[in-house]
Amino acid sequence: MTDIPTKSAISIGNTVSIEIKEDQGTGTLVTGVVSEILTSSESHPYGIKVRLQDGQVGRVKKI
Repeated sequence: MTDIPTKSAISIGNTVSIEIKEDQGTGTLVTGVVSEILTSSESHPYGIKVRLQDGQVGRVKKI
């Protein structure tokens, strides 16, 4: 899965689509604006974990 964005491609203020933990494996995505990047490494096999401005936390699947 090379289509999952890396940390360097994500910045605060980006509009992204994330998969929240409750929806893992369902393909349901939530769109919002990044307020905080929570993953410390450059990449993660399931996506970089972020917090959106509305408080939801999930892994970025699309920018």
